[in-house]
Amino acid sequence: MAEAIDYFLILNMLHRYSDAVDRGDFAAVGEMFREADVYFPGEEQPSIRRGSGDFAKHLGRWTRVYPDTGNPKTRHLCVNPILDFDDATHARCQTYFVVFQAAEGLPLQPIITGTYLDRLEKRASGWVFTERRELVAQVGDLSAHLLQPYDGPTGD
Repeated sequence: MAEAIDYFLILNMLHRYSDAVDRGDFAAVGEMFREADVYFPGEEQPSIRRGSGDFAKHLGRWTRVYPDTGNPKTRHLCVNPILDFDDATHARCQTYFVVFQAAEGLPLQPIITGTYLDRLEKRASGWVFTERRELVAQVGDLSAHLLQPYDGPTGD
């Protein structure tokens, strides 16, 4: 079965994702999810297929990055992790996410909440994401965050 260190390594991956997005390092996110199929709200088929590294391009098309900071002026929090190991090399993780943002004309506030459903696999190089499903629960003011319109939750 998995060891305690595996739990902490996976938690670090979740937090590294949040950190990379908040720094505007979309290339790091693309690399993190290179081996993953990624499903966005309401999708039956993945928008991003494993092996493509297209998560970076997706974030670049959707996420506003501010020239004065080089980042989206957000704080992504992944909280309440529920981590289940199927065996020593396969895990499932459910986390809630909350994104806060403060930008010109937008005081600090939560702008979106939801759930990440992740699958991970332990390989010789360490743990990797193999699937992410994003479910949106609540939407606030996304006008300072997104470059494209988003119609709101598709269920969580």
